[in-house]
Amino acid sequence: MRSLFQQAAALLAIFLFATGGIVRGAELNIDTPMSPPNWAMLERELFRANEAACREYFARYFDDRGYLECVERWGGDDGPDDAIENLTDWPLLHMLGGGDVVKAMYLKAWEGHLRQFTAAKTKEVEFARDGMYYREFPVMMDWLHNAEGLTVFNMQGLSAPGEMKFAQRVRRFADLYVPADDNPLNKTASANYDARHKIIVSLFNGSRGPLLRKATALDWAGDPIEIEGRFKPGHGERNFAEMLEHFKDYTETLGDHPQNLMVTSLALNAFAATHDEKYRRWLIEYVDAWCDRAAANNDLLPSNIGRDGTIGGDANGKWYGGTYGWGFTVIDPVNGRKAHRSTVRLALGGFGNALMLTGNQKYVDVWRRQMDAVNSQAKVMDGKKLTPQMYGDNGWYDFQTKPWDHGAVEVAYWSMKPDDLSRVGSNSWVTYLSGKNADYPEAALRADLARIRQRVIGMREDTTTPDTRLSDDPMKFNPCSIDSLLHLACGGIPVPLGSALHVRLRYFDTQQGRPGLPADVAALVDRLTDDEARVTLVNVHQTETRAVVVQSGAYGEHQIDSLATNGVSQQVNDRRVTVKLGPGCGGMLVLKTKRFQNIPRFD
Repeated sequence: MRSLFQQAAALLAIFLFATGGIVRGAELNIDTPMSPPNWAMLERELFRANEAACREYFARYFDDRGYLECVERWGGDDGPDDAIENLTDWPLLHMLGGGDVVKAMYLKAWEGHLRQFTAAKTKEVEFARDGMYYREFPVMMDWLHNAEGLTVFNMQGLSAPGEMKFAQRVRRFADLYVPADDNPLNKTASANYDARHKIIVSLFNGSRGPLLRKATALDWAGDPIEIEGRFKPGHGERNFAEMLEHFKDYTETLGDHPQNLMVTSLALNAFAATHDEKYRRWLIEYVDAWCDRAAANNDLLPSNIGRDGTIGGDANGKWYGGTYGWGFTVIDPVNGRKAHRSTVRLALGGFGNALMLTGNQKYVDVWRRQMDAVNSQAKVMDGKKLTPQMYGDNGWYDFQTKPWDHGAVEVAYWSMKPDDLSRVGSNSWVTYLSGKNADYPEAALRADLARIRQRVIGMREDTTTPDTRLSDDPMKFNPCSIDSLLHLACGGIPVPLGSALHVRLRYFDTQQGRPGLPADVAALVDRLTDDEARVTLVNVHQTETRAVVVQSGAYGEHQIDSLATNGVSQQVNDRRVTVKLGPGCGGMLVLKTKRFQNIPRFD
């Protein structure tokens, strides 16, 4: 039983979560005039351009119900996940400071797509005949696709924590995998997750439990559909027979796979919303089990854990076996060439989630050791150093001129160790943070502006109609472009699929009582170390004061020990500090921080 203190803390967390309350930390006044720098004006223009383009995109592809105007399908080629994935990064745009209309649009689309794909049913795919969604969640699919369908939901708590439907859903979704005696969905959770072996028992899992037989091409491809002269599937198939051919080898789905680690984002969100310890315990238990499996397999994550808990147990004993495994190479029916389709790299987000909850660098170590293990197999061929990307019955293969560097940026960012930075190849942002490449901020912001322009042009030239459009067709025109803002304003990295948001700083508008930089305020992070973040804040409005809450970490997971500006230092000892910027004023703040010191929370 929880103590009275724990119960009171939980009630406070739920109250703050429900009300969206903003708690201020220490306060700082900046009244030094600063002529608006070019980067600041570009940041503010990027917010304006994003919002305008998102409005046009939403009006073009969504109806008044929030439904995507398309032909609804189930499948790995095109399905419910793609419908809402069209709005990837919209919650983060709002969290950064985009207008409330952005939040209104993505919430409308989220609610609409839940209704749309609950009503949409298959005829031949057995497990979706009563609806592609059940309990507002995919009935049964792999987590490459489930995670894509949750890209909006997983970030909603950072943008709209006061939405009570989110508070309800975040528990319900996590409870599909986190068993508990008092859980009304315990039967489903226990079916998906074997607590004794600490595995998710199938690559296919969801609100109707796991698929406990081999998958078929039909399970993956969905019901037969007319293609030629009507649709242009993303993988290039010219007819339904080629769609089935695409998935004919995707049958070995029994047992656990590293990409199931993306499930942990549900538990992280549930914990950040409720502070219910069961979600934290489960997440750490599951990720730790994968750490042990890597340690037992020469530092490589096995791509199959059998239902008996053994490495390769459902893949004829092969640690590299199974669909989407280290040795998963198939023939592309469109061009007849081999296609290497391992998704082990997608496990990265799970280790980032465990780091977020614990601050324990062992989760970064596991991924670093895996990179080292693969790259140690490099060979010199014809005078070139080549590194394998895949492993099969005959050993390592698919040798390429680049190292196996999936997650190199994340490892360097999470560890903040100089040695890990050396693993990162050419990266303009990393170079900028090292004190070089001074042109990077303006170049990055202009690149995002150009991307918006190009995507809007493509959208305006799109000739598809709702009956000739698959759900992923509009995705290439999604204009939301925020990577430069994450790098520059927040000192953060784009979100790996199935991961939390990792940033050093984020902001709240005290006047409007909402997340994001206030109108007319811009921020530029130009230095990051293990214990320090340096940011310049400027108010480009010349006649009005602005106030901004600066928080350390997307979820307040870091602690600000002290801050210094103009050579004057003051103690903070909080996760937040409020900065008041006089009209046309700005200044540089040096924040001394301790990373991963606080419980992640949405309030």
